[in-house]
Amino acid sequence: MPRAKNAVASKARRKKVLKEARGFWGRRNRLFKTAEEAVHKGWAYAYRDRRQRKRDFRRLWITRINAAARINGMTYGTMIHGLKIANVEVDRKALAEIAVNDPTTFAALAETAKSAM
Repeated sequence: MPRAKNAVASKARRKKVLKEARGFWGRRNRLFKTAEEAVHKGWAYAYRDRRQRKRDFRRLWITRINAAARINGMTYGTMIHGLKIANVEVDRKALAEIAVNDPTTFAALAETAKSAM
């Protein structure tokens, strides 16, 4: 009985990995074993960085809010605390957007936070 090597599936699997490795440098886009390692590493980085992106954006928003809050004579922490006391429910993403694009509205929010303290 002849040996079954399953060449069709093997070739398809290799082709799929090499297609995923397009754009990689050197041997990483040509040799199956190296490409497979690189692709798996890439998937691991992608998984990790999907979570990291959320942290990075929150850090950016906090930095922007803090800068705008200091222009209005308070710190980030006191601003957030004051808004919480005043029952102003606006998330950090929206607050950072207001801080960058609409300083007058942000100043009004800062005054609300100050008066609530």
